[in-house]
Amino acid sequence: MPLDLAAVPVLDHHCHALLRPGTLAPAAFQQFFTESLDPTVRTRDVPATVFFRRALRELSGFLGCAPSVDAVLGARAAAGDGLAGRMLRDANIPVLLVDLGYQVGEMATLEELKARVPCRIHSILRLETLAQELILRHERFDAVVDAFVAAVKGARAAGHVGLKSIIAYRTGLAVGNPSRAEAARAFGPLRVKARREGRIRLAAKAVTDYLLRVALDVAARQALPVQLHTGFGDSDVDLLQANPLLLRPLLEDRRFAAVPFVLLHAAYPYVRELSYLASLYPNVHLDLGLAIPHVASDLPAVVRQALSLAPTSRVLFSTDASGLPELYWLAARWGRRALGTVLEELVRDGALGGDEALEVAGDILGRNAARLYGVSFEPS
Repeated sequence: MPLDLAAVPVLDHHCHALLRPGTLAPAAFQQFFTESLDPTVRTRDVPATVFFRRALRELSGFLGCAPSVDAVLGARAAAGDGLAGRMLRDANIPVLLVDLGYQVGEMATLEELKARVPCRIHSILRLETLAQELILRHERFDAVVDAFVAAVKGARAAGHVGLKSIIAYRTGLAVGNPSRAEAARAFGPLRVKARREGRIRLAAKAVTDYLLRVALDVAARQALPVQLHTGFGDSDVDLLQANPLLLRPLLEDRRFAAVPFVLLHAAYPYVRELSYLASLYPNVHLDLGLAIPHVASDLPAVVRQALSLAPTSRVLFSTDASGLPELYWLAARWGRRALGTVLEELVRDGALGGDEALEVAGDILGRNAARLYGVSFEPS
């Protein structure tokens, strides 16, 4: 039997906001259980995944209904807007660190989120969203850079406890070292397109690489944690370019030695590679989010691989949930169960003592993140 970790609270250091209240059709509900944008995958294939089947069974138990899509949707609609608070409380997640730069306009604002869930909430500044807003606002590259630097320098004062980059999705983790002149040249056509279309998706490599290095310089001076997506995630990622080993030039650069790098998604399927990096570099932290809960049939294997080399003091738990309160709830339940399974094995094998295993669980589920981001984590 796995160690029972239900009483151990979770500090969810990497998640997103909830959808605004409303009724969901089956296809809209199912889209949250895949990273694919393909409508056939979302409607036909998601119900055939272990992730979705397991989720339905557990959600039906919580909601008191049959384990079917229609029954679960009917029960969640009947539960009303109070469902989010119930599920976060049942999941024992007292603190959320939220990236509010994802699907802006569709998701709840920070104020709306605080009104809906019984959690202490802190925000994470999403760098590419910030850069896109500034590119739309400014005609000159120098003005964009000045405003970008000012925003990153003022992140803590604005209430953010960390930075976040999705450069893996845009131009990959092989981050170059372009000059300011090279970045300015790449900015020209980007600004023309932004002016023409009124929106921008930042994917010009010289610009993304330059701005990330600028942000890392600021983060190094402030010891501000920087989250980086690694491994699988949104369907636009080139998985070959999301291998965390590509970050070694940045990790070897002494200018960034004071930057706490938080590598997200367990870098799945590169979990061992990420564990290796965490064993080499004292400023690399390994996050288990998204892999838990998506890799539903193999969650203990993800935890085992993460703990194969990485110090347990730099392993962090998150849900990477967005949109649905069910995802926070499922990730917390399954994450505790997977971690409890692996820790019980280690106790049985003599690698850990019982009290030591519980100490490790408390660190991974919350205390490590509380120390890293400098947030309070006294259980409610």
